[in-house]
Amino acid sequence: MDLPKSQKELLENLETLIEQTFVVEKEFKELKNILNGVIEFLPQALWVIDENEEIIIKNSKADKFDFIPKEGEIEYKEKFFLIQSSNIKNKKIISATDITEQKRNERLIAMGQMAAHLAHEIRNPIASLNIFLSLLQKNCKEEEILDEMKSSILRVERIIKSTLLFSKGVNIRKKEFLLQNLFKELKKTIKYYQHTKDIEFIFTKQNPKLYADYDLLLLVFQNLIFNAIDSIEESEIKKGIIKIIYENNSFKILDNGNDFENKNILFEPFKSTKTKGHGLGLALSKEIINKHNGEINLCKKEKGFIIKLTNK
Repeated sequence: MDLPKSQKELLENLETLIEQTFVVEKEFKELKNILNGVIEFLPQALWVIDENEEIIIKNSKADKFDFIPKEGEIEYKEKFFLIQSSNIKNKKIISATDITEQKRNERLIAMGQMAAHLAHEIRNPIASLNIFLSLLQKNCKEEEILDEMKSSILRVERIIKSTLLFSKGVNIRKKEFLLQNLFKELKKTIKYYQHTKDIEFIFTKQNPKLYADYDLLLLVFQNLIFNAIDSIEESEIKKGIIKIIYENNSFKILDNGNDFENKNILFEPFKSTKTKGHGLGLALSKEIINKHNGEINLCKKEKGFIIKLTNK
């Protein structure tokens, strides 16, 4: 049976309306997915809550929190966050931005400034002690005592140098030199580094020409070898072995001492896993090697470090 024209038009309009509703619903779902994708893409943790403090929307970063934080700076699970909020009608948007790195840098700057000030204050008395020690060596026969004094002074001097370099920044001055010349100087400093165990030092026989900052590279090798000595001293082994292997412009500094306790903080400044550490040796070594456009990393199979240098 044919419907009246008015009813036909009504049905057609109704069908069109239903079709448009499906289209709008589809577009709404797409927009909702896009919005959820944007919220998820944000680097901050994000919550949208209603007037009853009920969560309407949140991203996966917000799932890491056991609560909805209030405005300001908070410390949570060993990280720092800046909490901000804004209101849109009866909804509140809350964001939590991870500022751990920023707080860490602020702390490092403050610690660096303080350490640099202390290093300057200590430098002059240490220089005077060195002069008096040189005078004593001419007249005193107690060589063992003098060696201990020299060792202690060299240790303080190394800490001062590392601290000042770290606070001022590393500037390299490259020159060409033979590796074995660097090793000669290195062996002199090892002689004055105190250790009670018998340690065999094995240096590569190769003697390539290096193009690098002689003094800074010497400091890197000192830091790594002294760390190796300390790990052997703290271990239960009776005889230690420290090797420096050279191959294809790369160095391996290996030892048979205790393994690293926390590999994640090895290159973090002012953090040390050693009882004798001041927490700057490895951080500074990494900065020096980076300035040479090289790399320093842990060896994968052996206990120690690998340094890759370039001749550029």
